[in-house]
Amino acid sequence: MELTLTPEMMLVLGLVGFTIVMFILEWVRADVVALLVLVVIGITGLMPVDKLFDGFASNAVLSLIGIMIMGAGLDRTGVLNKAAAFILRLSGGIESRVSLLLNATTGVLSSVIQSQALAALFIPVASRLSSRTGIPLKRLLLPMAFCILAGTSMTLISNSPLILLNDLIASADRNLPPGAQTIEPFKLFAITPIGIPLLLLGVGYFWFLTRHLMPDDDDKPRVTPGRTESYFANTYGIDGEVHELTVTADSPLVGMSIGEAETLDGAPLVLALKTGNEARLAPPADQMIWVGSVLGVLGTRPRVAAFAEANQCRVNDRLQALADMFNPTRAGISEVVIPPSSKFIKQQIAELGLRTRYGISVLAVNRGETVTRGEDVRKMTLRAGDSLVLHSYWRDLALAAEGRDLVPVTDFPSTEQRPGKVRYALVFFALALGLGLFTNLHLSVAMMTGAIGMLLAGVLNMDEAYGSIAWKTIFVMACLIPLGAAMDSTGTAAWMAQELMHYVGHLPQWAIEASLAVLALVFSQIISHVATAVMMVPMAINIALASGGNPSAYALIVALSVSNTFLLPGASPTLLIVAGPGGYKPRDFARVGLPLTVLTLVVTVVMVNVVFH
Repeated sequence: MELTLTPEMMLVLGLVGFTIVMFILEWVRADVVALLVLVVIGITGLMPVDKLFDGFASNAVLSLIGIMIMGAGLDRTGVLNKAAAFILRLSGGIESRVSLLLNATTGVLSSVIQSQALAALFIPVASRLSSRTGIPLKRLLLPMAFCILAGTSMTLISNSPLILLNDLIASADRNLPPGAQTIEPFKLFAITPIGIPLLLLGVGYFWFLTRHLMPDDDDKPRVTPGRTESYFANTYGIDGEVHELTVTADSPLVGMSIGEAETLDGAPLVLALKTGNEARLAPPADQMIWVGSVLGVLGTRPRVAAFAEANQCRVNDRLQALADMFNPTRAGISEVVIPPSSKFIKQQIAELGLRTRYGISVLAVNRGETVTRGEDVRKMTLRAGDSLVLHSYWRDLALAAEGRDLVPVTDFPSTEQRPGKVRYALVFFALALGLGLFTNLHLSVAMMTGAIGMLLAGVLNMDEAYGSIAWKTIFVMACLIPLGAAMDSTGTAAWMAQELMHYVGHLPQWAIEASLAVLALVFSQIISHVATAVMMVPMAINIALASGGNPSAYALIVALSVSNTFLLPGASPTLLIVAGPGGYKPRDFARVGLPLTVLTLVVTVVMVNVVFH
């Protein structure tokens, strides 16, 4: 029976179009857009109000929360540091082995740890490997990120579209036409036979082609703790060392604020201030300078001497009043990257109050090929992927990083580790996997069991658990689930499938599947992979029913295609996280990712047909 376009269908299509446009333009945060769509669905009656907020209690959302908490527990016990030491010991420092082991290790771990969190956790690991072996970080991070994405296809644990897949299938089951057989949900490791070849493809691709894809002449080693001074000097123009300046009674700095002093001609970077018995690292811009104040400044000796002479300050021969404050075991310069989920995005650095809130000074910002220093830094509005150079106490940097609004790239003495709890972390993580694999419990119950076990065992506390959850991701997923349900219940997905079948209905099954995979891939480049899955999985199921194909295979091909996208950094939070620290340009992703994307699409379609047909 030919379906006709109804007002309800038009409204759903309008919401889908609105979501796509807003996700592309980024005028409003993605989670706000998703929440707005949810409210409109409720107001217009596309879904009963008592079902409207079921997304927040869905199997997919609760599973993802549990997975994020367990990932934080594994990190807190030092499991990932042990992985870095294992890679270094086994590789012997040989580049080809280091790259192979790093890619294979992260790829396997990404099957059970959420991809975005794993990428953030392993950037310092890769940095440490780079510093100890001399391998350019650029040749480590991008292959690592690609293999992380490939590895997420091995289970339904760490990949948001795959976690969401069973919820979308359950929604489709409720709206199947009479006589149609219900679609069975996927088990935890049901897609492993498909994911393993995809991971092997990614690891093998970079094993043979890394040096050709990222040649030496364009390499710019990033943060390497053993070469910190030369790195920051070469990359950001931040050179020199810390000096102490004592403000004399004749100095024009007396009565000035720190902010005013920093605007003076030739002013070095002001990192600390001591007045009387009160000393502070990263003093706020409004803190005043008085007679006898000691300034801790960063700059070359000639520049500091010239500034001191011009402003009647005495240069101390060595650090005295501030020596303890600048002890490298307590404080230093670091580099961080702004992740896509950061609340700092679209805010000016001056408005963040990092000095006041965390005791952190922002020295420079790297965006693409442009480095901004000095007073202009405070006026910059942050974007996802920006790299920032900071000076702070290590404990303050660790505290700021707990909110996941910035991800440290530099290897530094981090937060309290609990290596004594590693057995508990591994036991409860294994318990969660076992419950998901060998019982009929929902994935959400299995993952939450592991999470609560880690909390009760003291692997991490509740505040740390809250901080480990990417709430923006949770809200976007929870709010978009009803949109997928509305596409099914109103017949919109069936109508879209009907229209698409006019163009591809004469093709063989594998060609229809490939067409859907390409369409899903294109959409995932411009909107989030979760939104693409919500929109296309119901349509794929209806196309399978109309063409006589396997609905499970069609749905899985779409979910895998939106997950394995390597063309643009903005298409995946995992790629965006490594873009800044690796110094990559968009053409790097396209050059490296296009062949891998094509190969991945072919392997996906072939393996899904082998396993499910």
